[in-house]
Amino acid sequence: MTSRPEESPPPPPAAPGNGPSISRQEFDGLFDAVRTWGRWASADRGAWNRVTPGHVQRAAALVRTGVIVPMALPWNTVPGPDNGKPALHYMSDLGDVEAPEPATHKDFIAVDYHGKGVSHLDALSHIAYRGQLYDGRTAREVVDAGGARFGAVAALGPLVTKGVLLDLPAVLGTDWLEPGRAVHAQDVLAAEKALGVTIGEGDAVLLRSGHFRRRAALGAWNPDAASAGFHVDAIPLLADRGIALIGADGDSDVRPSPVEGLHSPVHALAITAMGVPLLDNLDLEPLSAACADAGRYEFLLAVAPLNIPGGTGSPVNPVAVL
Repeated sequence: MTSRPEESPPPPPAAPGNGPSISRQEFDGLFDAVRTWGRWASADRGAWNRVTPGHVQRAAALVRTGVIVPMALPWNTVPGPDNGKPALHYMSDLGDVEAPEPATHKDFIAVDYHGKGVSHLDALSHIAYRGQLYDGRTAREVVDAGGARFGAVAALGPLVTKGVLLDLPAVLGTDWLEPGRAVHAQDVLAAEKALGVTIGEGDAVLLRSGHFRRRAALGAWNPDAASAGFHVDAIPLLADRGIALIGADGDSDVRPSPVEGLHSPVHALAITAMGVPLLDNLDLEPLSAACADAGRYEFLLAVAPLNIPGGTGSPVNPVAVL
């Protein structure tokens, strides 16, 4: 994932398909309808409480060929329209710092990962709505300069469950969804039927829009201005299915947002109302090809975030096993 800063990026594409628009009052009604506050004793694990050893066993039974597909983007140190805060990587020891034998090479990495350039997991402390985190915790009381004391990524731990790829370009016979194209509940139902999958309790839902295929063909753009993703009307369906995780090759939200005054309404519904963490900026192109080759769009999914006490998320390399 690279861009050439010396070239002028293409303008953000138009986004005629992100509607219908939703009022703030309608959104608040959706928020209250899907929230699961008070459901689990381990509240800062949210919907990951749904994944039992039985779920893991059933996911393991999906492994047939042993094909392993990672989903993380390459560590991106190049600035661009979709990478405003590039990751850092430099060598800290070229074999000339310690005693001469054996030679030791070391490097340093760092990243401000909540953006568009790094594959990462959003923990439950990442998003507050109306001043509250998931389970009704007051954000100012549990998140400060020292980190999060509720909903931190360290509380989540690893997740192994069934993954379902909603490969919308494959369903529609296109290379990609144009940025700004909203994915609605009826699109999810149509994708289930076309791909032969059923989203169930404890599952992880991955939405492929073809973002990185488009980027490779046409160049980078600013996904904050326009990107394909879920419309808020798809979230009650996913809530009814009892999902544990949402991921996408964008950040799951269609942009521009269809909700007045809210830049990331799907983030608020999933994370803050439902306790469902999000995986952002996944490279789903290899998984799309692997699923097409296998003739199935469900698989074992393993997600192992870094153990960061107080962290609001983590860079991550999710792995699908078919």
